[in-house]
Amino acid sequence: MLTLSTGQRYTDCDGTTRRNFLQAGALGAGGISLANLLAARAQATEAGKAVKSTSVVWLWLGGGPTHIETFDPKLTAPSEYRSVTGETATNIPGVTLGGYFHETAQVADKMAFVRSFAHTNSGHGGGTHFVMTGYDNRAIDNGGLPTRPSIGSIASRVRGPNNLATGIPTYVRLSSIGADGPAFLGPAYAPFDPNGQARKNMNLETKVDRFDDRRELLGSLDRFRRDTDTHGLMDGLDAFEQQAFNMLLGNSSKAFNVDKEDEATRQLYGKNQLAQQMLVARRLVESGCGFVTVNYGGWDMHGNIERAMKGRAPALDHAIAAFVSDVAARGLTENVLLVISGEFGRTPRINRNSGRDHWAPLSTLALSGGSFHMGQVVGESMPKADVPKSAPIRPQDLMATIFHHLGLDPKTQFVNQAGRPVFVLEQGETISELV
Repeated sequence: MLTLSTGQRYTDCDGTTRRNFLQAGALGAGGISLANLLAARAQATEAGKAVKSTSVVWLWLGGGPTHIETFDPKLTAPSEYRSVTGETATNIPGVTLGGYFHETAQVADKMAFVRSFAHTNSGHGGGTHFVMTGYDNRAIDNGGLPTRPSIGSIASRVRGPNNLATGIPTYVRLSSIGADGPAFLGPAYAPFDPNGQARKNMNLETKVDRFDDRRELLGSLDRFRRDTDTHGLMDGLDAFEQQAFNMLLGNSSKAFNVDKEDEATRQLYGKNQLAQQMLVARRLVESGCGFVTVNYGGWDMHGNIERAMKGRAPALDHAIAAFVSDVAARGLTENVLLVISGEFGRTPRINRNSGRDHWAPLSTLALSGGSFHMGQVVGESMPKADVPKSAPIRPQDLMATIFHHLGLDPKTQFVNQAGRPVFVLEQGETISELV
């Protein structure tokens, strides 16, 4: 059993996110202690022995995507329940998807569509927390804070905030998602956000050759002293300055630049924003990033769901197909697991506004890649697509499946905010049909 704890205290700094402390100059000025740098690297190296060099890309459909118009069209149901966009035949015999998923249908043999994913929280914040962390949080929709770390933050804590070989951050968010943070693990394990000042700092306005004089660098590192009043803050900043140091020497900023990609691949993805983000995600995991989240929102379709799907689904369809095809062509399928979900599904019956409302009892979920069995439908919903007909697959089952892919010990414990060791995964089982 792998037992880990942080033992660190963190505070905010004038509302500025700690990811924006990734500044090269701070290192040369003595912004990190050599002892802590070496200790953090040693800890990450030791933890890394227990995990595989695999990655997850989580495509999050913020707002709660309809499971019926995406991956479970139910054309046999009464008209007020079935997909209003019709259906599309896939290259898996007898399996159909919603009517706007023509490109995804052609790579369906490289995917698994889960039709029995369910939980019990139909709030946006609460549902997001449930799926992102494996744990329900009823208070979060009333101003509460996340109480559990996201799976990406857990991966960052176990593997270390950076890939030691390439310097790439272990956990990257390409667009923000609620409850995607570290909770009690501390801000050192929050997702790296390439937008804003943190991304600008990666462009190296400070010349890298300033680090060539190792004696000067080591002297600067050792000159740094903590003030008692800011001890907690400095502990937090150290981890981010460590990340800056690793990224500078590892040239990981290149992975964020799609201009470095060959023309044929850029044409495969096209120019829509989601597809471009998925291309960045592929470049990141190919460079050693362990966990990437992409948020494609706009799925809270309470009214005129047919028109809303026409506006959102085509870009999603193309981005999924391009990513799955690209990963397969590069021989990365077993290394990279794509997860597609949102915080909940939508009501099986069309409402008076021709839309669908929040519905946690059945949700959208699809997977692609990893060492899992693809080209299938997992689970079954009832005839009206309201609840699972087969045994429900819960958020902790998804969590266990991701742990299995990443090589994370399901018995891992962390020390929570109350100072008590807790298991991060208590009840989940790997989705059996996939193994």
